[in-house]
Amino acid sequence: MTLQTPKLMDARRAAGILESALRGHTGDLTLADASARSGLPLRDAESGLHFLVSEYRGHLKATTEGELLFRFPHGFTKPWETRTRVQRALGAVLRGAAGVARFVVRAWIAIVLIAYVAIFMAILIAQMFARSSSDSREGGSFSGSFAGYFLFRLVVDALFWTFHPFSPFVWTAEPAWSSSSPYAERRAFAPKKDETPFYEKVNRFFFGPAPAPRDPLETEKLVLAEIRAQRGRIGLADVMRVTGLPRDEADPMMARLMLDYDGTVDVSEEGGIVYRFEAIRRTAADVWSSSPPPPPVWSKREELPPLTGNGAGVNALIVALNGFNLLMSLYALEAHLTIDNLGLLARGLPMSALPGGETAVALGVVPLVFSLALFALPLGRALLRPLKRRRLARQNARRAVLRAILTRVGAGQRREPITDAVLQRAWQDAAGEAPRSEEITREVAALGGDVDLESGEGIRYRFPDLELEAKAVEAEREAASEEEARAGKVIFSSDV
Repeated sequence: MTLQTPKLMDARRAAGILESALRGHTGDLTLADASARSGLPLRDAESGLHFLVSEYRGHLKATTEGELLFRFPHGFTKPWETRTRVQRALGAVLRGAAGVARFVVRAWIAIVLIAYVAIFMAILIAQMFARSSSDSREGGSFSGSFAGYFLFRLVVDALFWTFHPFSPFVWTAEPAWSSSSPYAERRAFAPKKDETPFYEKVNRFFFGPAPAPRDPLETEKLVLAEIRAQRGRIGLADVMRVTGLPRDEADPMMARLMLDYDGTVDVSEEGGIVYRFEAIRRTAADVWSSSPPPPPVWSKREELPPLTGNGAGVNALIVALNGFNLLMSLYALEAHLTIDNLGLLARGLPMSALPGGETAVALGVVPLVFSLALFALPLGRALLRPLKRRRLARQNARRAVLRAILTRVGAGQRREPITDAVLQRAWQDAAGEAPRSEEITREVAALGGDVDLESGEGIRYRFPDLELEAKAVEAEREAASEEEARAGKVIFSSDV
């Protein structure tokens, strides 16, 4: 198989990634430092660093080992630049326009929801006043508008009991009373104020909480941190330990990283494979105080996110608003509340005299479909939660099996045997249910394991590739020199 030389990233784009990754850094850093913190290949990190030096008036230092040290005394700011008032005003206008655009895109569901509530409430209020005037003139009763009055009170009460200052649902906000009030002592027990906008809560109710943003280079950063913590020598077991990747994905990843970070492969006399990355070890920091390795992937359990992430009061309010729109859309369809008929109502024509035959689309069909769809979204997500929970349980179980294997595969000292009972117990503790036999077999095969036929008690597994790798990696690390990580003595500095 022929590996093609990767294409060099644009220097400006590489500089943008470096600027985000190195923000807040003070002091010198090597090319390897910048590459490890940003996840960029060495060649891209080099072009990006030189771009940043030119853009932010950074300094370069050269060492006796031929290493360049980069330093940014002003950080990633330009204090020597001053903006005119026109530039600042234009920037504020552009930022405001962009904010409005983002708000409209993200808040359209809440806007439509509240807009229909307002329209229907206006219609109900108008009808109640019209019916009241008619009953007063005719000496009748007000019982004919009971259904409309009930719907109106339902929404008004929901709004009042959700947002009034003494509502139990607004304890997420700072109480409105002063310190001299007899209720001031309750302020100390109030939870932290919820700053989430209402439209975000509406979106969370229907679509679920937004997942946390994920760094696309997170996996590479973990592997690079492991390389530097392990003296530039790692094996596939180290990659799987910090990333959780299966072996068939970790292997090609390491082949790519060798191209990006000047790595090599060593094979021991017994056949153990070791990946060496000497260039990535260079650092401007104290080499004797190396950073600890990243935590293993099984140290953090994958948990099912909440259905909405909102409090009970907010969810009740959203249900009431959407339910109100749903009932009113049915009422609009039955009463033929078309746009033309609304005009007739505004001119004083009674509801019973409205012409029929036309379907209310704007106030009937549209809000009906909209409300049904919005109720279907959280219901569908609730029905799918057991499947998601089982998928996360299997993921945690696979990590537990990986832990049971990797902590028992090592070089030098005698390790506990890897039995079928050990792996089944690890799976059950993590997933909460016993695994099927084929699930354990699949995980063992994916890690290159075989059944130990020489064992006389029960089913035992051996992982010869991982055992040879562990032995070879340990020998390489013991032989690794700390001089590889030294940047060298400074012989030139541009800030002198």
